[in-house]
Amino acid sequence: MAHDFQALPTGSAFYRVASVKLKEMDVFVARQPIFDRRRNLYGYRLLYRPTDCRDAADVAGDSTTAIQVLANTLLAIGIENLVCGKRAFIEFDRSLLLGGLHLVLPPEILVVELLESVEPDADVLAACRELHEQGYACAVAADPQRDPLVRLATLVKVDLRTTSRRDQERLLRTYRALGIALLAEKVETPEEFEWTVGAGYDYFEGFFFARPVTVRGRRIPTAKLTCLRLLAEVQRIEANFELLHTLISRDVWLSYCLLLYVNSALFSHTTEIRTIQHAITVLGEEGVRHWAVLAALPVMARDKPGELVTLSLVRARFCECVADLARVSPPNLGFLLGLFSLLDSLTDLPIGEALAKVHSAPAITAALTGTAPPGDPHLAVYQMACRYEVGDWDGVTALAEALDLKASQIVTVYAESTFWAQQALHATFRKINTRRHVRQTVTGEIRILWEDRPEAEGVIIAAKLMNVSVEGLQLLISEKLPVPTYIRCHDPKLGVSGRGKVRYCNYVKGKYLIGVEFRGGSGWHPPNPLR
Repeated sequence: MAHDFQALPTGSAFYRVASVKLKEMDVFVARQPIFDRRRNLYGYRLLYRPTDCRDAADVAGDSTTAIQVLANTLLAIGIENLVCGKRAFIEFDRSLLLGGLHLVLPPEILVVELLESVEPDADVLAACRELHEQGYACAVAADPQRDPLVRLATLVKVDLRTTSRRDQERLLRTYRALGIALLAEKVETPEEFEWTVGAGYDYFEGFFFARPVTVRGRRIPTAKLTCLRLLAEVQRIEANFELLHTLISRDVWLSYCLLLYVNSALFSHTTEIRTIQHAITVLGEEGVRHWAVLAALPVMARDKPGELVTLSLVRARFCECVADLARVSPPNLGFLLGLFSLLDSLTDLPIGEALAKVHSAPAITAALTGTAPPGDPHLAVYQMACRYEVGDWDGVTALAEALDLKASQIVTVYAESTFWAQQALHATFRKINTRRHVRQTVTGEIRILWEDRPEAEGVIIAAKLMNVSVEGLQLLISEKLPVPTYIRCHDPKLGVSGRGKVRYCNYVKGKYLIGVEFRGGSGWHPPNPLR
């Protein structure tokens, strides 16, 4: 199914936005994870508001504003950078539903989440039937007053804070018999999660994964203890490289991870790095700090929801960038501030005990345990991450002002942090044989032919070559390419020629970074060092 403006009726809401130039505005986009019964990540609820959130707390009340915000979200940030292949739950009011806005996203990604203000009149019910026929999922809050609408839903949401367990059991019996899935909202404790699983809910949303059971004096497994020691060492202003070498060398997993990471496509080394000592030297102090977090997280997060690892990295990068922009001193604590904010969840220890295990810096401990004084910059950075995640835009705006930052900077940092986390995880934990050829930094301007552009025989696009290997290359372009699609290029000066398939297309700072795989070879070969 092609998803472009021409596919929409001329009277649709999104077509009206496409036909005029959208005014420039800052866009806040946060995401709340939604899990299935096995604690696997199912999707994200995307929360969006304009920057003047003090005057527009509810976007749904203004259809034009909601369309503009969502359009900017899709075109400026990129839905793929926010949901990473999972389902996107996006709020729709009545006018957006009837206007056909859902057609800008494919049915395998979008879940249309109807706001509680949408009444089940004839037009709305007809639109929901059409959604179902087009293959889209529709989520509706459980409400006896809107039962005709609820019965047309694919998924029914139940708020655990406002619905008694007796009423929940009744709702489960009623809607499961109709083949409708149920989502438990605001699941905030492990006990609630266990009850909702036993009761028969299909999906879950809330902070249960970040609120561990408090276990005093629990013994930490050896592997986790090694990772804690590694994290404790790399946070020091002057890390002890000899001790780092010893810690890593004694652990097979850490040794494997380090060599895999340093030889990945994130770096452009002309020769393969084979020793721990060489890897530490090449990465340097800051590089080793980041790698240590990437290596330790999967070990720390065993038996935890997989999203916890991603959220930890997003928070770490987000806090690091915000602290850097706000010139919070000392500069090396931002990354660890974000990471350690979830240390209690990773270790099943109270936050104070967990921070003591890694000998956390006093500034981090004070911010995360609530003992920091009002106005503390580290506390403000941590609160910024928390407020953004839950879509508290008033709080985000106030904290940005306190840190002397612009709201647009916070938006950009969050989008880039989610992208960085996904790229870092992919580079570190992919299978070792997924890329046999190291990419080399080869830059230059190149023209590519997009073969299968819709309604065209092909189009020439200017691109900037970032790096290249025997079987692939990376390009920076101004136009988004769908995945998968095919391109051709031929440039003897750069040594690149052939036909390749686009493996990914990510939005980065106003451009699209694409990776192209050349099954038949790119025509490029690494230079012979003996020549």
